[in-house]
Amino acid sequence: MVDAGMRFGLVAAGLILLGGCLGRQGTDGGDDVTRAAPPPTLNATMQDGSTSPLIEELLNRVSVLQPGPLQDVANAVLEANTFPAEADLRAARLRAQAQSTNWLPSIGPEISLNALGAVVATIMISQVIFDNGAAKAEREFAKADVEVAAVQLAEDSNDRVQEALDLYITIQAALARAAINDTGTETMEHLAYVMTERVNAGISDRADLQLVLQKQGQVQSDMQSDLELAASSLAALQAMSARPLDTLSGLSPIGTPSPMPDALTVIRAEAESNRTIASVTAQTAGFLPGINVGGNILDGADGLELNVAVPNGLNLGTRAQVEAVQQETAAAEARITQERESAARNLAALNGQLASLQRQSAEAQRLAAEAVENYNLFADQQRAGQRGVPDVVGVFETAIRTKREASDLIYDVARVQVRIAQILGTLVDGEKI
Repeated sequence: MVDAGMRFGLVAAGLILLGGCLGRQGTDGGDDVTRAAPPPTLNATMQDGSTSPLIEELLNRVSVLQPGPLQDVANAVLEANTFPAEADLRAARLRAQAQSTNWLPSIGPEISLNALGAVVATIMISQVIFDNGAAKAEREFAKADVEVAAVQLAEDSNDRVQEALDLYITIQAALARAAINDTGTETMEHLAYVMTERVNAGISDRADLQLVLQKQGQVQSDMQSDLELAASSLAALQAMSARPLDTLSGLSPIGTPSPMPDALTVIRAEAESNRTIASVTAQTAGFLPGINVGGNILDGADGLELNVAVPNGLNLGTRAQVEAVQQETAAAEARITQERESAARNLAALNGQLASLQRQSAEAQRLAAEAVENYNLFADQQRAGQRGVPDVVGVFETAIRTKREASDLIYDVARVQVRIAQILGTLVDGEKI
């Protein structure tokens, strides 16, 4: 029989050994310790050596943003990465790493006072022989938890890029409208000058001059509003970026993924369903009898005993509890179907909107060209004395408005394309997440 002093020494050694294993991760370490580089945040290899098909599918996604300013904006905001979901994913991977060895026996020291006040120290061991799949379910839950965190990180990345691109498109649309008005300012100033001279000569009425000056002021006011919108949007975009973006201009092509991937909301529903099923399996196992070996290893084989127990206990409501947790599986699978249907509806609506905007854009370009031709005709007639200046100003104002509307539609098309790519999770290369 091992005496009390030796027992205490063995237990103390076990505590020191255990503390060293846990503390080594949190210390800075000496000069002889080399820190390993952190693994990629989005990694399809799980802690047990298996591969996650879900994360692998996320990694294989390719951005639809072609080389150009839109891709530059996306890269700049990703470089300023501040995603909380990245930390969540790393935490989930650590939890999965901890659960990957839950099938091993647990050994730990136990120190207590006996009835006479003496210190009793021993080392206890517990090894599960049969648990109805509870330990495996816990490992599956931890792996599914990693997948849920990975999808959340992919969603956050795509959402951040979509927000940045929406700001960039707003900037470019505002600058394009301002440029149209700026080009028309010289013409409006000339028409206002002609009208002023006619009024001074007593040929035209002052009311007509006031009308011309009002329209001239409106053109300049709209231009100033557009420039202010562009400046405020640029400031917001710059706050999201790791480098200056004020030199970028214009748009770049946005492709279409082939084959069409599932929406990220569907992928997340699948990951959450896997996690729920694993949780249900573990809960169900807790209502069934399991077998384990445990006891005091310092007493040798005599200190070990075989135990049969029901972890969650048995009572009159056990059957209802088992049925309740099993219903959660059906609910999780139903949520996948619901998310798939919802994503399909959203994408169908956006694709319909995109087709409509593309048709409207082509039509608006034609109408803008006709409006310019109409103004040129009125201007020629005014110079020939066949049209009054107010008539020409009205036609010119219509031409400016039509050109602004046509310009806006170009950027509206890009905005919807970005939104579709966001839903599909194809604004960011999976390998860059």
